[in-house]
Amino acid sequence: MHAARLDCYLRGGRPPGGVRDYPGCRDPAAPRATRPMVISGRMYFALESKVWTGGLALYDPLDPGRTPGRAYLLTVGQFADLAAQEMHRAPGLDLDLGDLAAGARVTLGPGRYETVVRVGTADGLPILTLTTPSRSADVPWNAPSAAYLHHLSAGLGEAHGWSRRRAARYLAGCPGAAGTWTEDTIAVLPSPPG
Repeated sequence: MHAARLDCYLRGGRPPGGVRDYPGCRDPAAPRATRPMVISGRMYFALESKVWTGGLALYDPLDPGRTPGRAYLLTVGQFADLAAQEMHRAPGLDLDLGDLAAGARVTLGPGRYETVVRVGTADGLPILTLTTPSRSADVPWNAPSAAYLHHLSAGLGEAHGWSRRRAARYLAGCPGAAGTWTEDTIAVLPSPPG
């Protein structure tokens, strides 16, 4: 995730190119650490984003492939508040995730980003992500918006040091984007207004 995008979850606000304001977390402090990572499974675009329009970036840990990402060291409360905002709920309640073993998932509701998946461990701490409870083959794929692709591309550049061209190549190959977006069209996307 692009650091500027995460900041909207932590401190509140609207990301450039987005159509929704976020209330922020109870604790708006910056993450204590961040690191690039690559996890097993595949990112794909599906459903319809209420923030960006177009498809949402979702993750299927059971699909073949590798997904580059970024891990942020957040407090338990910050993660709960971030998850609440993704679920279109008010922040302020902690989550009961039980003992979420590696590879396990906990579904908190039926909607998008209401399933927590433990994708690994770093320095003895669980690495968690949010996705839909559905498999990638079970939901209609949908091309993402230009503003959303810009944020994802910027996040890959920040986390992994990828060029715009390399990030564009990866994103253009993801299901939902493939066939609508190309490496060339993504690589030249301007920054969204705002």
